[in-house]
Amino acid sequence: MSAPQPASSALNITRDEATARAAAVSVDSYRVELDLTGSQDTFGSTTTVRFSATEEAVGTSTFIDFVSSEVTSVLLNGEELGSEASDGVRITVGPLAAENELIVAGRGVYMNTGEGLHRFIDPVDEETYLYTQFEVPDSRRMFAVFEQPDLKATFQFVVVAPQHWSVVSNQPTPAPLPIDHVNFSVADRDSAVLYEFSPTPRISSYITALIAGPYRSVHSDLTSSDGRRIDLGVYCRASLFEHLDAENIFTLTRQGFEFFEAQFGTPYPFEKYDQLFVPEFNAGAMENAGAVTFLENYVFRGTVPEAMIERRAITVLHELAHMWFGDLVTMRWWNDLWLNESFAEFMSTLAAAENTEYTGAWTTFSSMEKNWAYRQDQLSSTHPITAEIRDLDDVLVNFDGITYAKGASVLRQLVAWVGQENFMAGVRAYFDKHAWSNTELSDLMAELESSSGRDLTDWTRLWLETSGVNALRTEVDTDSEGRITELRIVQTAPSGEPGFPGDQVLRPHRLAVGFYRQEPGSDSGLVRKERFELDVDGEVTVVAEAAGIQRPEIIVINDDDLAYAKIRLDDQSWERAAADLSSVEESLPRTLLWGAAWDTARDGEASSAWFVDVVLRHIGSVTDSSVVQTLLRQLATAVSQFTAEEQISSLRREVAERLWTLAQEAEAGSDQQLQFVTAYAAQARGDQLDAVQVLYSGDVNKVPGLDLTTDLKWELLTSLVAGGRADETQIENALSKDDTATGALAAAKARAAVPTAEAKQQAWDQIVAGELSNSTQRSVVLGFNRVHDQALLHPYADAYFAEIDRLWASRSHEMAETAAVGLFPSWSVTTETIQAAEAAQEATEFAGLRRVLLEATDDLHRALNARRS
Repeated sequence: MSAPQPASSALNITRDEATARAAAVSVDSYRVELDLTGSQDTFGSTTTVRFSATEEAVGTSTFIDFVSSEVTSVLLNGEELGSEASDGVRITVGPLAAENELIVAGRGVYMNTGEGLHRFIDPVDEETYLYTQFEVPDSRRMFAVFEQPDLKATFQFVVVAPQHWSVVSNQPTPAPLPIDHVNFSVADRDSAVLYEFSPTPRISSYITALIAGPYRSVHSDLTSSDGRRIDLGVYCRASLFEHLDAENIFTLTRQGFEFFEAQFGTPYPFEKYDQLFVPEFNAGAMENAGAVTFLENYVFRGTVPEAMIERRAITVLHELAHMWFGDLVTMRWWNDLWLNESFAEFMSTLAAAENTEYTGAWTTFSSMEKNWAYRQDQLSSTHPITAEIRDLDDVLVNFDGITYAKGASVLRQLVAWVGQENFMAGVRAYFDKHAWSNTELSDLMAELESSSGRDLTDWTRLWLETSGVNALRTEVDTDSEGRITELRIVQTAPSGEPGFPGDQVLRPHRLAVGFYRQEPGSDSGLVRKERFELDVDGEVTVVAEAAGIQRPEIIVINDDDLAYAKIRLDDQSWERAAADLSSVEESLPRTLLWGAAWDTARDGEASSAWFVDVVLRHIGSVTDSSVVQTLLRQLATAVSQFTAEEQISSLRREVAERLWTLAQEAEAGSDQQLQFVTAYAAQARGDQLDAVQVLYSGDVNKVPGLDLTTDLKWELLTSLVAGGRADETQIENALSKDDTATGALAAAKARAAVPTAEAKQQAWDQIVAGELSNSTQRSVVLGFNRVHDQALLHPYADAYFAEIDRLWASRSHEMAETAAVGLFPSWSVTTETIQAAEAAQEATEFAGLRRVLLEATDDLHRALNARRS
């Protein structure tokens, strides 16, 4: 059961409070003693903090953070302050001396929400697995701490745990000691041991970590650029260990170390590097210093799309980049969180493209990250990259596609603007000057100005301090012989109308224009024959070098995807691209054209039927797994959201039939075959489920070579369940063959997909009751929304708006957001739903919920607009 949550207002910390606290105190060290034996609900936590106070702060009070079930003692400089100093979230500390020792003893609460110290029981062996997730404000759920990134300190963890557990933290794991080594009160002293870790370097509290349980591991090492031996470890639960591809992780890690140490000019800053795949993780990964935690889905139990394998590789490199940018040098406050994440996202893609097998990483970036950024930047909730972060609530609300994807896209534009060598020179100077300290954006920009010689004041203002995405389109004049007389790039600002929000500014862009031609009489496809790189600024920019050149078949604006902007082709280019998209030989320009096609459909400039036709005609020739994955997701959205209600059924049937044909035509055992089969199972209706039934039975003759993995069989079974072709008997039988945590999640999803009013009510009640873990809640939400007849969901539109405010108030942020987003009646594309959502926005006091409702309303507005096209 989820632990009771303090009120949102009690958990908040404002920037003003953090600024005042940082001005009053500086922290030297923490010693955190934890007892992980005994209780299944709480754990013992004793923290000793040594810190100094400024002359002005001596004699006054401050506060330290500790979200706990109980505080038994607060001892400041030998004086007992009493448990009444704590309200369960904050502890008032004072009067302060110049030098202070604070000892806080109490009990923390194990979480099942993926926040704080998360506790999980593996159904296979009934063993307990723990891990921490502290970003943004959750180290205070494990120990007493000044919870803000600029109060860095050293951290020493002393942990009592069962003898058969592995215990991992930021520092190398020491040899276990007898319990008598320190004064712990442990119920079963004979079955427990103690680990006394060495102190960390000076780091922020949110990147400290503790992972404990009978994890199994594989170990290796590498030599750092300064000659040190760096021990490497890869960990996962015992029941997943047979599937752990540790050598692949080690290979990527070595490639990342080599690339980053060379680019950053700074050796790896920590003593060892462990990577741990942990259960029920909310994010992709977390950059804990020297002890990175990853989503357990990255341990593959069978064949998965190459897109998933590449995503894991990018994630491995992303977190490794954080060891320098974020961990060694850390933002002063959360308003620069975007820079941490954007830099790691940019550098991970660059490293993948230049130093691993994933040489097409920029194609994936364009297809996935940029699409995410463009969507986020066209919601009413859009904000400048350097958003104002007044408090922790603002951090949680703004942890989004602007923070990650737009920021990384704009960094790529910045690299093009100043030059990659100049950019890296500035970064090297930045690390050299600011190691182990806290910085602000201006510190990095100063180094980039120095290394490049470019004044970045206007660039910073226009790109980082304004919101919205510009559009770029080409205009072409030719003479009677088809030679270009003038090629213009026309830039427009966001209109400010619904669906096109943002500031009315035009931005400078460094970009390329590519001319794609097919050689006369050649069987080859369309290839780039000319490329022009230039600065684009203002409303109209003439591409002077293009004058006098024979007009090509396709003119690709923003070739190489250097700029961040919506692109629109001229009519002649788009006519040829739509007809011959498959013949564009290079993956990146082809993906840019796919992106433009999707954007025109989203904006209602082209019908969903047109987009569906373009996708189904050309997707069979797409070899980039991530692009196939993205297109299939867009295809599903175009059918369900952008198609007029009366046409959805027939279009979906047509789409499913074509997907089945594509699956049969795909190469046996190929990535495309797997993705087309999975997409077909999601779209199949009526007698189309016959093919799904045959596949589920194990007969793959129609799609030879298909790897019918356990996970794929669950997808097929859920399809059959949602279509009324399977029930609890088949679900229980499948679970008996896959009695694992993954199997339990798949079964929960399938049960919620049963097409009866009773099953939907049961799923709804489970979610609303708040007794599910984070992962189970996500699975039930997905199954609840899996319907062939939307009438099953009609009762829950009103129920959503009646319940959602109370639900939000009673959950942690992660749990509340998952439920609020997942249960929103997005299937009801009507003005009535929009009106109900707008009323709920007005009524709620919670900023996070208001944003969820605002974004969901935007999606409905966009869907209605697209349905009219």
